[in-house]
Amino acid sequence: MPGDVVPASVPVMTVTWEESGWEQLAPGVGRRRLPGWDCTAGLVLGAEGVLAVDAGSSLAEGARLRTEARELTGRRVTHLALTHPHFDHVLGAPAFAHAEVYGAVGLDVALAGRGREELRADAVRWGLDPAAADEAVAALVPPRHAVSGEWTLDLGGGRQALLADVGPGHTAYDLAVLVPGDPGVVFCGDLVEESDEPQAGPDAEPSRWPAALDRLLRLGGEDAVYVPGHGAVVDAAFVRAQRDALAARFGVSG
Repeated sequence: MPGDVVPASVPVMTVTWEESGWEQLAPGVGRRRLPGWDCTAGLVLGAEGVLAVDAGSSLAEGARLRTEARELTGRRVTHLALTHPHFDHVLGAPAFAHAEVYGAVGLDVALAGRGREELRADAVRWGLDPAAADEAVAALVPPRHAVSGEWTLDLGGGRQALLADVGPGHTAYDLAVLVPGDPGVVFCGDLVEESDEPQAGPDAEPSRWPAALDRLLRLGGEDAVYVPGHGAVVDAAFVRAQRDALAARFGVSG
């Protein structure tokens, strides 16, 4: 079972992953499947920093994730990575007011101006309470740090997390997070989905999606645990099969 050997990079946890409703994926690395849209949120624990991956669909959901992170670690989240600009992944971000926020280059523009209006409309269309959507959109602050290529975060004690701009694909701003280790863990955002067929909305770039998954596979390798934006964790073979299915679906050669 992951977590039998805990490296020096992992702080002492005040409760277990299971007690907080999280799934442990590797020492100091876990994820939560959120209710409603089955969206994944991730957490990476270092000796000095705590990284959250995605923030849920509302301020209330973001606040619950923030509280659970503190219960797990005894410390606040210091870094937040947003995998892409869809409401179920970003509208909880204002709850992490003290965290350094990261997104793929261009995400700050996507979450400003007209993009905020579209985000709110999309959230309500999918069933989020309009008042909750208004509250979250009004508080939303675009990411401070734009990731172009790769960006390594040092969370202390030898724990690192690699943020990689692997898109476009599901959107124009797809960010993946690799946590090296045994096993390595890759948070994929909605580039990979397990609980349903990958969703290609009006902001997707279908012709480039298979190439994004090729980059994702190079990032994690054959032995990594891959964490979809929705659904159960998968392996490299699943990602490769989904890549081939997307290529066939959208008529992409190679």
